Amino acid sequence: MLKENVPAPDFSLSDKDGQTVSLSDFRGKRFVLYFYPKDSTSGCTRQACAYAGLWARYKALGVPVVGISRDSAASHRKFAETNRLPFLLLSDPELTAIRAYDVWKEKKQYGKVSMGVVRTTYVVGPEGTIEWAREKVKPDTDAEEVLAFLTARTAR
Repeated sequence: MLKENVPAPDFSLSDKDGQTVSLSDFRGKRFVLYFYPKDSTSGCTRQACAYAGLWARYKALGVPVVGISRDSAASHRKFAETNRLPFLLLSDPELTAIRAYDVWKEKKQYGKVSMGVVRTTYVVGPEGTIEWAREKVKPDTDAEEVLAFLTARTAR
């Protein structure tokens, strides 16, 4: 996992509609960048729906939310439509951003070891620096914790 106060690695990935989205598109804005293992799984759906449920508050703060996984654009499209997700989902099948943000890790589940995306959330500041970083976030509380950080930051 990357640490706070370091530059966010550049990325250019396709969204659910095949449009390219890059880090530079957010220059001058603070935004949430969360990495998750797989569309339409229980934890990932709960996490995405939590962000969707708080979308009006994120939007009021002017903070875009971006989710990244290895899933295809078609998978993201279905996931977004099924769950009415109002934010960007980016496809990273080549693991470009996933590796750059150091979220591709060895995972152990039921005694089996495999490589996969560790659920991780970053807040990237207007200058492209990581302001907040959390690894192994909980799907049910991540969106609320990030919102609390952002609300406190804006109140300063």
